[in-house]
Parts: sequence; C-alpha cells; structure tokens
Amino acid sequence: MVEFVLLFVGATSAAQVRFVDVTQEAGIDFVYVNGASGRKYMPEPMGSGAAFLDYDLDGDLDLYIVNGAPLPGYHCSGTPRNALYRNNGDGTFTDVTYEAGVGDAHYGMGVAVGDYDNDGDPDIYLANFGPNVLYRNNGDGTFTDVTKEAGVGDDGWGANASFVDYDLDGDLDLYVANYIEYDVRYNKECLQGGVRAYCGPKAYPGQSGVLYRNDGDGTFTDVTKEAGLYTTEGRQLGAVWGDYDNDGDPDLFVSNDQAPNFLFRNNGDGTFTEVGLEAGVAYSEDGAAESGMGADFGDYDNDGYLDIVVATYQWLPVRLYHNEAGEFFTDVTFASNIGMNTIPYLPMTVVFLDYDNDGWLDIFVANGHLDENVKEYDPMASYAQRNQLFHNNGDGTFTEVTEVVGPGFEIENVSHGAAFGDYDNDGDVDIFVSNSHGPCSLLRNDGGNLNHWLAIRTVGTKSNRDGIGARIKLTSGDLVQVREVKSSYGYLGSSDLRVYFGLGRRKKADRIEIRWPSGQVQVLEDVEADQFLTVREPS
Repeated sequence: MVEFVLLFVGATSAAQVRFVDVTQEAGIDFVYVNGASGRKYMPEPMGSGAAFLDYDLDGDLDLYIVNGAPLPGYHCSGTPRNALYRNNGDGTFTDVTYEAGVGDAHYGMGVAVGDYDNDGDPDIYLANFGPNVLYRNNGDGTFTDVTKEAGVGDDGWGANASFVDYDLDGDLDLYVANYIEYDVRYNKECLQGGVRAYCGPKAYPGQSGVLYRNDGDGTFTDVTKEAGLYTTEGRQLGAVWGDYDNDGDPDLFVSNDQAPNFLFRNNGDGTFTEVGLEAGVAYSEDGAAESGMGADFGDYDNDGYLDIVVATYQWLPVRLYHNEAGEFFTDVTFASNIGMNTIPYLPMTVVFLDYDNDGWLDIFVANGHLDENVKEYDPMASYAQRNQLFHNNGDGTFTEVTEVVGPGFEIENVSHGAAFGDYDNDGDVDIFVSNSHGPCSLLRNDGGNLNHWLAIRTVGTKSNRDGIGARIKLTSGDLVQVREVKSSYGYLGSSDLRVYFGLGRRKKADRIEIRWPSGQVQVLEDVEADQFLTVREPS
C-alpha cells in the first residue's frame, strides 16, 4: 500500500536560501555542560550529539539533546541531564524530559534512534563516556530504560552509535563506535608549545567498537569478534553505514582519530572484511593517517554510487572520496574545491544534504576547536569558529556559500554535534547544532522549498519497520538520484528518517524505485512533487 499525504506545495519563484537562528523563539533553552575545570580531562572538548525524531508519532519532529556531566573539580548547582523537546507544531518546542523519563545524567556523547523492537515507534540509544543506555518507547509519551535486559550497556567510551540491519533479517542491529581507553584518575599532562593542552588520542590505547545483533526478542548479542569487527587499532569517532559496492547489504565506514580509517565490507554471511587500505579511504592522498571525526556516505555526483566525506582537524582539509563504481575511491578533496576552504577550521560534523532542493547533495561542516586556550600555542587558530556550507555545482565541484546563506552562518561558536531534519514540515532540511560553549543553535531553512521536492518515509513489513538501509532511486527527466534510508551520520547525531529529494524546477518524479532490505523492489510512477509520501513495503 502507498499512502500519499500532501502537506505543502512548493513555491515557484526564485529566492535566496537563508538560514535563520530561531533557537530562542522556538523555546529551546538547552545549554551544554562539558564539566571542564582546567585539568584537561579528555572528554571535555569532544562535544555531544542530538537527534530529530517523532517520538509521539504526531507528524512533527521532536528534538533530543545529549548533555555532559561534572568531572573532578567542576561544580554546578544542579545535575546536568539530557533533554527531550516536544515539537508543538507551531514552530515552538516544550521541554518534556521529566515526564518522558529520558533525562540520562551520564557523561553523554552520541545518540542513535531506531525502532529496534518493530512496534512502530522510535527508541533511543545513548553512547556515553561510561555505561550506555537504551530507552524503549512505550508508545504513550514515556520511555523505559531497558539497557540491562537488552544487554547493550557497554561501559567503554562510546562515541557514534547507529542502528542498522546488517544481516537483513528484518530487525535493527546496533553498532557503537568506541574512542579510547581512558580513566580520569590517570589523566596525563600534555603540552603544545609549552602550553597545557588536551592530549592527542595516541596518548591512550584505542578501543574496539561493538556490534550488537538483534535477537528479535528484545535482547541483543555481542557479535563483534565473530563478525570480524573487533580491533583496538583505531580511535573511533565517526561510524556510518551505506552500501558502497551496490551488492544489497550495508557496509560500515569508521573514521579514526590519528589512525587509518576503516572500511568494513559486508560479506553477506554475517561477517565483514576490512578493506580501507585497498579501497583508498584509510589515508589521505599523500599517505597520512589524519584525525578523522564525523563522516557521511552520499552520492554527490548522482552516478549511483555512494561517496564518502570525512571531517579532519585544524590545518587539514575535509576529505572527499569519490566512489569509482564500487571498486575503490579516489581522493578528490582539492579537485572538488573543498580542500583549501576547510583547512583553516577544525570540523567535527560533516554531512551531505541538499539544502536548496536542486537535486545535488551539498556539504555542511560544523566547526569549533577543542582547546579554549588554543591561541596561546597557535595564534592563527581560534576556539569559536563559523560553520560552513558548500554548494554543489553539479559538475563535481563545490562553491562555498557560507557568507550568503543568512545570519545563521554568521555566528562563530564551538560547534561539534549536529542533527538534520525538516522540523517545520515545509519541504526543506533544517539544522540543529550542538555547541560546546554556550547555547545550542536551531537553524531554520528559509527558501530551500522554493525548488520542488519530495520526501519519502519508508515503513517496512518484512524489512525492519523503519526501512533503514532501503535504497531509493528517483528519476525525474534527466535527473537521477540515489539515496539510502539512514538516521545516524555526521558526528554523534541522529537525523530525520524521511529521505529528501530535491527536484529543482521539475514538477514530478517519473519513477521511484525502492529496493528494500528484504530484497523486494517496489516501483512508483508519475508522482507529483512537493509532498510527503509514506511508502509501505509490500507484504
């Protein structure tokens, strides 16, 4: 069955897309607490993520924000907690953390959203510095902590977490990227140019990520070693799933901090093979293992293969790897015009998104340094930095448009985590940015819907209920786009599960082909633009 729900009809006049910071008027008063006391404990500068999710199934995206916690030497009047804001449907939000029961007080990092029990509502998983937490959605506006009974309370240093059906059995499994082995009691003192600074990740041993297989009865089993994913050689921060070789099963890219990146190819039998070196994504084009932060899969040149973008460190470029027909990747960082403009910044989040709905994936970068005293050892750097937006020119190159996309990009802050979704249901993607120094930022997209668009929500029957991993190919005249259903990408965040397609001036999609994780292929034809579609997998 296919349900067509017409919510908004796009305008036809041309106008400049602008992002406006509407945090205050939206009623979001969240302030992140990093617990810093000057002792340079390693979790302090890492920031936290956020998630867009419709937890109450009213059709509006709500917002969940992850918080830090006090560390030794830091004192605050109350207990910092994560926060859940319910979308009121009128541009404002209400804090419902207490009544929903999701105010976790651990030192938080990442958040993943997915319907792991296939009951129709989204559940929340938290990757913490310390024990992780799984909240099951009760379907009545409240959640229950089911971490212990589910068996997913890994107590390492969790970073990015993501739900995925890696074995294609119809329920969502869970991957948790872990960073380093670290205990505040044994904090090391490190210097940069004679000045106290945070240590680099190599000062501590790496941790392996964890793969939990969903057993279909509310419990999970740790299958990391038998799946071939166990390794302590990385310092994992970013983890994103995508079918890079177009063979029908999801592969895993992991960006590592000062260690070679991993690309785990899914063998289709429950195991993975690490192919980062031979695929050309382990190192930069000059052979360096860079400081990988957030990452994303996306087909930026509309050739039907997923490319990879990776955030790195200050004085290094954001890396863009072009997928060469599923065989290997080519580093096109500088050929695409991304390289030079990103070198002066320290990016944490980087994602593909079509902010202007022209049918070509653009690139957003969230920037902000780690050391508040960075100028003492690097006068050319700054703690607070502006975020960046790069427009896809449709010819393999990008143009930075940061200075012309509105006041939301004029702000300098310490931006790390981010989430992406159409919270006002007007047909374009908005951005929430989790800042590590001061209030957060909700950036409303004004004008991205002046081009035509389609948004597709997938509902699995044989596949997982969210349809995560489904591949959607949309053809509109000469424009052919491929997207995959995913929620966890970028850095520490979880985003709108609806898949957005920009159509430019085209008024319909001639053909929409959905390849479900179950292997079924569903086709829709002659679909009018400027609407939200809910597409159910044939049962």
